Amino acid sequence: MSKFFKKLFGALSDKPWDKEQMATDNYHQGKTFDISNQTSAVIVIFGVSTVLFSLIITGYLYSIPTTQDTQYLLKPNLLWVNTLILLSVTYFFNKITKDLKKNIYEKIKKNLLIVGFLSYVFLFGQIFFWFQLMKDGNYVSTNNYFSSFYIFTALHGLHLLGGLFFWGKVFSKISKLEQKEITSHKKSIEALSLYWIFLLIVWAMFFLIMYVFNDTVIAWCRALLS
Repeated sequence: MSKFFKKLFGALSDKPWDKEQMATDNYHQGKTFDISNQTSAVIVIFGVSTVLFSLIITGYLYSIPTTQDTQYLLKPNLLWVNTLILLSVTYFFNKITKDLKKNIYEKIKKNLLIVGFLSYVFLFGQIFFWFQLMKDGNYVSTNNYFSSFYIFTALHGLHLLGGLFFWGKVFSKISKLEQKEITSHKKSIEALSLYWIFLLIVWAMFFLIMYVFNDTVIAWCRALLS
């Protein structure tokens, strides 16, 4: 326990003005955490995106009128399919990162291609679902539920498109390399995997709040506001 506290608060006892401490600091790389620039960029995106999505969810929870009827809300199986697709993408990314750690390169290219394909299937499925909603007369202006639904899914889709842009850049480079040379792009692949995990977490929160337990959430909000 003493070693833990010494490591945790040891920096407070450092004296940067001492010559010995100055010499030690000069050899320090200046990194607090041993993470790549790609992963650092993903973490920054996490912070900004989390605030943005939280504002949308909060606005949805506190703007539902007490007279809004939720019995007719469309609940097709397509959202379940899209959720399973996103889970599959995360599964394949997990396989890729495990293979990289074990220096197994045979299936990395194929699994990366599957990741891209499934991500595009997810996007096309979401667009098809929008057309299905609009065909049934459910637009952004219909009520607060559908306005929040369209905004949230649109922002999530834009984040996914951004991830696919960088996936395309990484995959185009890896596809031209020999299997053992793939390790040079290990940091980029790990950052992409982390990014897709974030997309899955955001989608899971949306799926539970606005779809699976939507009536329960609305009832809770009405009780809270009243």
